[in-house]
Amino acid sequence: MDYKVKDIGLAEKGKLKIEWAEEHMPVLGKIRERFKREKPLQGLIVSMALHVEPKTCVLAKTLRDGGSKVAITGCNPLTTQDDAASALALEKDIHVFTWRGETKKEYYENMDRVLDYKPNITIDDGCDLITVVHTERKGLLDGIIGGCEETTTGVNRLKIMEKKGVLKYPVMDVNDSYTKYLFDNRYGTGQSVIDGILSATNLIIAGKNFVVAGYGWCGRGVAMRAKGMGANVIVSEVDEIRALEAVMDGFRVMPLSEASKIGDMFVTTTGNKGVIRGEHIKNMKGGTIISNAGHFDNEIDKAYLEKFEKKEIRDNVDLFVMGGKKIYLLADGRLVNLVAGQGHPAEIMDMSFANQALASEYLVKNKGKLGPKVYKIPDVIDRDIAKLKLESMNIKIDKLTQEQKEYLNEWKEGT
Repeated sequence: MDYKVKDIGLAEKGKLKIEWAEEHMPVLGKIRERFKREKPLQGLIVSMALHVEPKTCVLAKTLRDGGSKVAITGCNPLTTQDDAASALALEKDIHVFTWRGETKKEYYENMDRVLDYKPNITIDDGCDLITVVHTERKGLLDGIIGGCEETTTGVNRLKIMEKKGVLKYPVMDVNDSYTKYLFDNRYGTGQSVIDGILSATNLIIAGKNFVVAGYGWCGRGVAMRAKGMGANVIVSEVDEIRALEAVMDGFRVMPLSEASKIGDMFVTTTGNKGVIRGEHIKNMKGGTIISNAGHFDNEIDKAYLEKFEKKEIRDNVDLFVMGGKKIYLLADGRLVNLVAGQGHPAEIMDMSFANQALASEYLVKNKGKLGPKVYKIPDVIDRDIAKLKLESMNIKIDKLTQEQKEYLNEWKEGT
């Protein structure tokens, strides 16, 4: 067995969690059945850097059943669920190198371990794995057919790489598939962030001033769910159109410099750095709770907070004492939904990981035909996933009549 996890003795508990996820991921389940028959990834090596938790394990098993050997590590030092990682490590042809609480050095050592398998396909969440390939492991490039990227932050990094001419192989933009971001980013993040905050704090959200920094799809989801919990939601934005949309959705919009004076709970969802800075933290009331839902832990100025007396008072809750004022940081400023919570619901990741599986198959089918660019998931794949999801929910929809199809392709008929 080639793996490195925190405690292989946790495997039985993790196996039960994976079985629960499998029961609630019917779309990926159908793809997995087909992969078992057709073996579209036969003989390939897939190296992955994702949040290693039960839903991710189902994806890894699906790719394995498609004929590949899988090597997987985490994409964040605090988001691995050790029991799930241990259970996955005991699976045939799947090699796991990750644990919760890795140092930065260990994190990148584990990246190297999965790359030592000499992948044909990379699957990434945040672009760290692809970055290592392009900087430290360039000798692997000739053997790589392509890659897949899961999240907004990673796609942004990849587009910069493409623009600067340094991207060396095609990468599928899984994040911007409709069946990914409209559901994962909005409904998945919306629910799981609230879950993470509640699990960490055991406090009520109703009646509090709840500040959401960023009104992209993740921010929209968090704001929607916080409003549903009874919070007074305030949105901060730098984009005029998104700010206007937040206003029209019924939220108060103001700069963080103003929101910092009245907010009770803060969540950053921007994918950018330096969002909540020292100047904002100085303005905050005693008892304020700060958290982040972006991929990296640089949205909140942790260096500023670390200047003050620090004490962990609950799991995933750090207290910082600033004179007579107390400020609380959740999950060490990392993804609160995965560090303090259970991550996105299985029914949501069902669609996200269906995109990953089918994007991997697409890369193999189009080997040698795609240049070193970032590619959107083809619409036909997106729609097939939506169709399978509707079928799993026993929901039927209408179809266009022949007359309607002809009308949509005609320009002469008018008033």
